[in-house]
Amino acid sequence: MIRDITIGQYYPAKSCIHRLDPRVKIVCTLLFLVSLFVQNSVLGYGVATVFLVMVIKTSRVPLKYIVKGLKAIVLLLMFTVLMNLFLTKGGKELASFWIFHITENGLRTSVFMAVRLIYLIMGSSIMTFTTTPNGLTDGLESLLRPLNRFRVPVHEVAMMMSIALRFIPILLEETDKIMKAQIARGADLESGNIIQRTKAMVPILIPLFVSAFRRANDLAMAMESRCYNGGENRTKMKPLIYRTGDYMAYAVTVIYLALQFVLGRFIPFHLWIF
Repeated sequence: MIRDITIGQYYPAKSCIHRLDPRVKIVCTLLFLVSLFVQNSVLGYGVATVFLVMVIKTSRVPLKYIVKGLKAIVLLLMFTVLMNLFLTKGGKELASFWIFHITENGLRTSVFMAVRLIYLIMGSSIMTFTTTPNGLTDGLESLLRPLNRFRVPVHEVAMMMSIALRFIPILLEETDKIMKAQIARGADLESGNIIQRTKAMVPILIPLFVSAFRRANDLAMAMESRCYNGGENRTKMKPLIYRTGDYMAYAVTVIYLALQFVLGRFIPFHLWIF
């Protein structure tokens, strides 16, 4: 399970999406995620599926890497589906047992919510797979720069987010090593009830926290030794500049959003699954 978490990882490849400005990828990803929650028809999700498949093909990131990230949210996905399935009322009743009732609205809502969560993870993964942590930092800082007028430390916020993303795969790898070391020493991490499994995680969490604080201290000392003093009056080695491909990416995203708007606003019926 630890190796299945792909958040914060970067997959190097030669594709036009890798070459896009990080600001374009951040904005387009946010617009795509918003579009998932304003559409409730099969036709609309069909358009979102085609758009997502095109982006994955263009990025040249193997599908198995993107799908691997879904394993980390299986429990959350199942919980969300079950909650919507049994607690959403309205429509024709399809089945019932004990105090639980499954209705058309509940079944439809649970399916759409599952699709939304899956596409949300996949869309976000494309952004992190095709953008380096430094690129994400520069893109976030540029997009949030207007907040400097309100005395918001934009550079520091972007730097913290970048460091957090960069530390995720490092800490996951450290956790995997600690778990293997404890298992080699005879620790049993898989058998027993929930309380016993929780107690068995203590020998893993303590070394992990010690390692995390040690890495944070080393990083702070490295930044101080290089005279890092925040983002004021700092220059960029590679300044962000919009190019033709970036404007084309914006245009494709706008066309996708316009198509979603037309499907949801002007088509007088919904093509439901049921």
